[in-house]
Amino acid sequence: MKTNLYAGVAILALTSGAAFADGHQPFAIGEGDFNWDSYTTFADAHDLSGQTITITGPWTGLDAENVTKVLSYFESATGATVNYSGSDSFEQDIVISARAGSAPNVAVFPQPGLAADMAAQGFLTPLPEGSDAWMRDNYAAGQSWVDLGSYPDQDGNSQYYGFFYKVDVKSLVWYSEASFDEAGYDIPESMEDLKALTDQIVEDGGTPWCIGLGSGAATGWPATDWVEDMMLRTQPPEVYDQWVANEIPFTDPAVVAAIEEFGAFAKNDAYVDGGASAVANTDFRDSPTGLFSIPPKCYMHRQASFIPTFFPEDNDAAFFYFPAYAEKDLGNPVLGAGTLWAITNPSDAANVLMEYLKTPIAHETWMALSGFLTPHTGVNTELYANDTLKGLGDVLLGATTFRFDASDLMPAEIGAGEFWTSMVDFTTGTSAADAAAKVQARWDSLK
Repeated sequence: MKTNLYAGVAILALTSGAAFADGHQPFAIGEGDFNWDSYTTFADAHDLSGQTITITGPWTGLDAENVTKVLSYFESATGATVNYSGSDSFEQDIVISARAGSAPNVAVFPQPGLAADMAAQGFLTPLPEGSDAWMRDNYAAGQSWVDLGSYPDQDGNSQYYGFFYKVDVKSLVWYSEASFDEAGYDIPESMEDLKALTDQIVEDGGTPWCIGLGSGAATGWPATDWVEDMMLRTQPPEVYDQWVANEIPFTDPAVVAAIEEFGAFAKNDAYVDGGASAVANTDFRDSPTGLFSIPPKCYMHRQASFIPTFFPEDNDAAFFYFPAYAEKDLGNPVLGAGTLWAITNPSDAANVLMEYLKTPIAHETWMALSGFLTPHTGVNTELYANDTLKGLGDVLLGATTFRFDASDLMPAEIGAGEFWTSMVDFTTGTSAADAAAKVQARWDSLK
């Protein structure tokens, strides 16, 4: 949810990739440093002439245009026609069409929770045999992606349904290159280094962090991202999963400790621009502008990959991976989100499309456009549209664990409600234990 909070009002878009085929595609087949061999091999193996595949997803506007361009290469390779429709009410539309027996062949889900619900109701078809093994072998942190796309079927048996394609990264710290260079600060490679840098900035007379939780009715959500990242840096991923499912309560010491880890940054007056009392009231969109003041009002801002949208023009922003603790030996966990493709109306052509998503060319053609990241280890990362996207892609490729935004997987009353408000309470004085107890009490009331 949080990755979509700031999108403009979308309109229904219905497009066909055929308009881009045969000479109107953005990249000429066979030219450039794309993995055209993967395209040729796929094309030689599949002929879908005369067949049509329907796809429904959440993308409108530029993303809808881009996915249509990308799918035009599948059309050229196979002879199939692909119709993509995008809607800002996708979540409601796909449930209605599935129950009416009129679902598209493939649905693009922005969150695993809805896909899991539909799988349990028998509305999804497992991906072609061997897809889970392919994912383990060809995506960085591959088992994480298999787990995120696997759900119980109607009989309670786990099946692999969801192919993640187009991913977002949240475990990032943004900074001004000029400010860091002038102060002589190095990029921290561990959480221990990050905390040492935080203290060094204070010692040098600066303020390390910009943190703002304000977001209108959604105030508090940036704090949940902090806590989620801290859970992944203080606990094994299995504990994170138990927390998301409420198999361990919010009041568990592991969760309370992660909240306190966030508080160690956000509730220290010396660490935060405006002092700790300003955190809850500062709009998240305004918060990072302090990075670019002269002198800087702060040096670092932890936020997802979308935040440069709110930076001032002519900024010199850069980012680094929000690091893990070296002493805890938990690898390089990455928090993020993304879209998963699932079969909602099975056909041989739909299976072939899902196979196409495994090819490097299916990823590289979108990488070279905009707004696309992938953990596919077989792509040419030099094809990313700009250095920022390449750097974000490198963060994904360096991940040993990937986990989806926890609050987006929790019941809406928790992940988009009580968790937000309780984190605001925490930053304004409530203890971590009391804030956690409030969230758990709300969750218990739903059972």
